[in-house]
Amino acid sequence: MSADLQRMLVYGANGYTGALIAEEAVRRGLAPVLAGRNRGEVEALAQRLGLRSRVFGLDDAGAAARGLDDVDVLLNCAGPFSRTAAPLLDACLERRVHYLDITGEIDVFAHCHRADARARERGIVVAPGVGFDVVPTDGVAALLKRALPDANALVLAFEAGGGTSPGTAKTSVEGLARGGRARVGGELVDVPLAWKTRTFVREGVERSATTIPWGDLYTAYVSTGIPDIEVYLAMPPRAIRSLRRLRLLRPLLRFAPLRAWLEARAGARPGPDAERRATTQCWIWGEARNAAGAVERMQLVTPNGYALTVTCALDIAAQVIARAPAGGYRTPSQLMGAGYVLGVPGVRVAASSFDLSATG
Repeated sequence: MSADLQRMLVYGANGYTGALIAEEAVRRGLAPVLAGRNRGEVEALAQRLGLRSRVFGLDDAGAAARGLDDVDVLLNCAGPFSRTAAPLLDACLERRVHYLDITGEIDVFAHCHRADARARERGIVVAPGVGFDVVPTDGVAALLKRALPDANALVLAFEAGGGTSPGTAKTSVEGLARGGRARVGGELVDVPLAWKTRTFVREGVERSATTIPWGDLYTAYVSTGIPDIEVYLAMPPRAIRSLRRLRLLRPLLRFAPLRAWLEARAGARPGPDAERRATTQCWIWGEARNAAGAVERMQLVTPNGYALTVTCALDIAAQVIARAPAGGYRTPSQLMGAGYVLGVPGVRVAASSFDLSATG
């Protein structure tokens, strides 16, 4: 997929994932504008890659809007997105700039969805979650819904190899303070951390997993309308037990200074290096059921989550520029088609209980 992305701005380009996206854009012969709040880091990256740069913060709404001059698409890579999505989305709505980000945060998806009417009026696409959070799982959800149209329960799960970026680590601390969540009867409900456990089979070996408050609890419902949704993360039983013990400490995580300290420590760890990204994979499971007990299942294997994010974010930005879809909120499968993820390089179907020959 190709398009002129010189009118795309990558905000948070100096962060771990933003820099990977900028580097891949250059390899594709593209020239996005790089932006962020840290002048030294943003300008150094732009100079190294031969790209233009802009420096602006998000405390001043006027400055954020002016930062989008002559831009058609914004790709927000600056997490935690609970702090950056709202001001950047407001700037996009003011300047009629399409808004994309790579969040996995439920509340950010909800905030963006509430802007649907304004986005339609302004003629801009609002599409959060155009990376590993949540492109492959959203595609699986949409394909399962197509295979079982009357499904009333959906389970998604994943196992991600390779470690986390500083931004993802900081977001995880914030998520622990919020607690667990699930979709029950069409409503998002609060549940305890590590609320449920179950196993999934990977290459003939059972993998233990527990529920987590993942973005698909919002996006999969928008994409499919399935009322009961749970999302699981595969992890060792010992880690699940530790997560359950954190229930007792959760009230302390609401104390802002402690949370800030934990986020700083989490963010100090470097993300996976190039070798680790190239040699690790992610596994994704999906399972849909209807009231009569019929079940459809599928498994995907994908490249490392950060590698997948780079590919998907640039693909989706190119799609938005090239095809200029009607304005409004979109999930990845709504914007790109349910079968888009199956064509992403390095993605393969490990198992499926239904025919995948007619996907789109």
